[in-house]
Amino acid sequence: MTQSSDIGLLRYLYFEDIEPGEPTDAPEFLIKGTAELLSKADNSRNWIPLVVKETAREKYQVIGNSFIYAVAEEAGLEKLWCIIADDSEETAEVTQILAGERLPKLNLSTAYRDDIKSALQFLVEKPGSPLKGLKLAVATERIEESPRKYWKNLEPITKLKCGITKGKKLDALKEIFYVTPEPIPDVITDPELLNTFTVGELRKMATKRGMSGTSKMKKADLVAVLSKSA
Repeated sequence: MTQSSDIGLLRYLYFEDIEPGEPTDAPEFLIKGTAELLSKADNSRNWIPLVVKETAREKYQVIGNSFIYAVAEEAGLEKLWCIIADDSEETAEVTQILAGERLPKLNLSTAYRDDIKSALQFLVEKPGSPLKGLKLAVATERIEESPRKYWKNLEPITKLKCGITKGKKLDALKEIFYVTPEPIPDVITDPELLNTFTVGELRKMATKRGMSGTSKMKKADLVAVLSKSA
């Protein structure tokens, strides 16, 4: 447990007292090349510090800048500059996002249109993205207008006919999107939400509400009458 008086301090710690955290995904070439450059420097110090939390008295674990830890290990540094952070999950997450080691995530249940568009654009522009060719304006509009506040997961996106299908494309979205669904109301009048149900389910809703003459209605008509009935 990190002592509150240590939080935010810059300390010069022995490497042997620091445990690795999440390993870096940097290529071996970059690690070795940087380590060689660091070793040749007149003053072999990591001028960009590690971010660590205290796990026991004078024992620490990396929570951010894991690339620097890997370079220091390769270079054989005896001591490292470190910033002491608290041991909360929130601090670890924010630190890794600031260090570029983790992507920030967007709550699709409540996200604004511009945020949805920029997130999709980020995914489309990633090298090797399975979303290359996605019609950004179409996908943004259909997601924004959908009843996403009720979604329990991201799969309903695949039914919006916006170019995102199950498999690699949907998996790409899971990198940065998540949902926090609201409970579905007992009486549904939202046309967008009603459209997600089958004709059979809509007819059952109509019967439950005491509506007659709906047994032969098509889906569009069922949605229309149910959306006007409370």
